[in-house]
Amino acid sequence: MNLLHANDRRGDYPPSWYAATVKPLPRHAPLRGAVRADVCVVGGGYTGLSAALHLAEAGLDVVLLEAQRVGFGASGRNGGQLGSGQRMAQTALERLLGEGDAAHLWQLAEEAKDLVKSLVARHGIECHLKPGVAHACFTAREAAAEHAYAEHLAARYGYEQIETLDAAGFAALCPSPAYKGGTLDMGAAHLHPLAYALGLAEAAERAGVRIFEGSEVHDIRRGPHVRVATDAGHVEAEHLILACNGYLGGLDRRVAARVMPINNFIVATAPLGEDARRVLTRDVAVADTKFVVNYFRLSHDGRLLFGGGESYGYRFPRDIRATVAKPMLEIFPHLAGVPLDYAWGGTLAITMRRMPYLVRLAPNILSASGYSGHGVGTATLAGRLMAGAVQGQAAGFDAMARVPCPAFPGGAALRSPLLVLAMSWFALRDRLGF
Repeated sequence: MNLLHANDRRGDYPPSWYAATVKPLPRHAPLRGAVRADVCVVGGGYTGLSAALHLAEAGLDVVLLEAQRVGFGASGRNGGQLGSGQRMAQTALERLLGEGDAAHLWQLAEEAKDLVKSLVARHGIECHLKPGVAHACFTAREAAAEHAYAEHLAARYGYEQIETLDAAGFAALCPSPAYKGGTLDMGAAHLHPLAYALGLAEAAERAGVRIFEGSEVHDIRRGPHVRVATDAGHVEAEHLILACNGYLGGLDRRVAARVMPINNFIVATAPLGEDARRVLTRDVAVADTKFVVNYFRLSHDGRLLFGGGESYGYRFPRDIRATVAKPMLEIFPHLAGVPLDYAWGGTLAITMRRMPYLVRLAPNILSASGYSGHGVGTATLAGRLMAGAVQGQAAGFDAMARVPCPAFPGGAALRSPLLVLAMSWFALRDRLGF
């Protein structure tokens, strides 16, 4: 089954609060006939849009092919958190790669946050970008570990924008009975993810990128010039960038063996009015320490946007509201009975080590994907790194590509059932409080 069509109507954004609160861009026509370009980008999310924008600004002729609409996938559906660091903790990266490479990856992660903020400012993207992401802990032991990690970042990397919070301090920020402390990172941020994606698309088009929507890629022929075919046309280009993330399908088996699509879900409550202060007392986002993480923030119109629950097959659950309401009410029991005005799902992609998979598949074919829930900044940066690599400036791309990314057990064929078993076990540990 093709994830591009498994859960959504062809050519339409999902019925999310995000889609309801942006003005959609005029629909771009599908690709028809033969087109030539310097670079063909496949995928219209953050990765592809950032790559296309940076390439076009460097003077290259760029065609971007999107199977649905720009921002249709995870880029337009996620929790909107622009986190610090990589998805893997710096302490784990230090053990895996050594202090030098880990420090380089920390610097790239800082560049990712700065890049998003600069793109929003430079292109006037109205996406409600605000500072602050809190990390919430369920036990005093978890809180102590979180505080120690913040001290490590300050001591080793000079990162001093994290405030440590004890149980009382965290309750003053987030009045949930579930949490026993945590941290608040004011160097991180949150935003309206679909508005950000559409803003990148507008900027790319102004820079000269030719965008074709409704143009699903079915075949790629490699060679000195690549040939990328859709239903009604094809692109011939000197370079190809694959920016498909969880929607890659069968376009490349090497990537598919290492990048696994999974589904995640979000609800938006009715506006909470004065009750919003019983959720958060400051306009920041929150993610907690569950393996199947809960993440939430208040929208600019006073709703709780709450993400929780995962699934590992192709299909979304029949009742997304019920799927997300369960963890939401564990965190905020006082919201029982509050209407859930919107509920939607999305497909992201993970890797075994939760680090993105950047790879040169051929001398003129690059791919980046597998952001593992950390994609707002990382995907935007990956797009810029691939644009640089196309132009012969590959230091940043190569640094990310050096991170080992093992294939899932069973490769592309068996990864899904084996992952279901593993994820189900970790989800059970969450429920049992281990």
